[in-house]
Amino acid sequence: MLEFDDAQTGEDTVLGCLTYQSRATTKPSRDDLAALMARARSRNRDAGVTGMLLYERGRYLQTLEGPPDGLEKIWSSVRNDSRHTDIEVLTQHFVPARLFSEWDMLLYGRSPNEEPTLLSRMSGGDTLARHVGVLAEHALNADETATNELIAARIDEGWTSDDLTAKLIEPAARAMGDAWMADECSEFDLTLGIGMLQIACHAVRHTPDPEAIRTRRYTIVVAAVPGERHRLGQSLLADQLSDQGWSVDRIEPHDNAELVYRLAQAQPDALDLSLSDALPRSGALAELRKTISKSRIAVSTQPVVVSVGGRLFAEAMATAEHVGADHARRSVAAAAISLSELVRLRRM
Repeated sequence: MLEFDDAQTGEDTVLGCLTYQSRATTKPSRDDLAALMARARSRNRDAGVTGMLLYERGRYLQTLEGPPDGLEKIWSSVRNDSRHTDIEVLTQHFVPARLFSEWDMLLYGRSPNEEPTLLSRMSGGDTLARHVGVLAEHALNADETATNELIAARIDEGWTSDDLTAKLIEPAARAMGDAWMADECSEFDLTLGIGMLQIACHAVRHTPDPEAIRTRRYTIVVAAVPGERHRLGQSLLADQLSDQGWSVDRIEPHDNAELVYRLAQAQPDALDLSLSDALPRSGALAELRKTISKSRIAVSTQPVVVSVGGRLFAEAMATAEHVGADHARRSVAAAAISLSELVRLRRM
């Protein structure tokens, strides 16, 4: 039986998440992989399970998510599949929401003599999820024109800024992080790709409301966690909050001392600290707790709402309480609403 590490996150809808790696018993061809995916999609759909599969150089890495009984059914099939061996469970935990909600299964693979290729067939019709892999490829290839054209085409289709952020840009960043973790691209490629998304994200900004800007009520410092190189989430959030009428001070402190100094000067209503939207950065939690503790001292003259974001929180591998924050944003989309309510309640 599967046993999950984290506490249950909700009574109405319980979702588990399992990630494992294994070794292929024989080298699969592209047709073999296609057949594997077709069978997995059908099986997963029946069990209410979604997920992602990576394959390279004889190794598999797979994430499965869904109701515990559905996961148990799929996991039994996975363990008895003769196409792989040396199965090692990497993580098991409960999650509040699906990361791969649009995908019966996503396949990422690369043949030895080919460039990285993201192959995906999504459940449902023409959704944003089907463009995630393509956007990730464009960004990793530093193809600014193709990246901007893809996003512009989605805007022309009528997708909202929140949809583009939560269902396209942030998932593309995570897909690129998966590619780096699977050694499909270099750290330089990943950093450049995140920069491509950061530039493109300006195209999906809300049209500013002049009246909202004239009547700004709340102030926020939006900062990358000291030492964090990937700043896509920080950029997206700063744009959204500014468009929603917040007074935004975006900073990139080199260390905690600089962050504390800037906070002491600004005395904001809220502080948001961003980790990478591409990589989990689970080892950063202890340092993040210290950063938040020192930040609260710097703004002790008034109650400040501390928010944290990044892939680590999007995948529910940690919660706000673990690092001493008040709010963990799993997506930039609609973050302004939840932060405004928290500030309002804190002022009461």
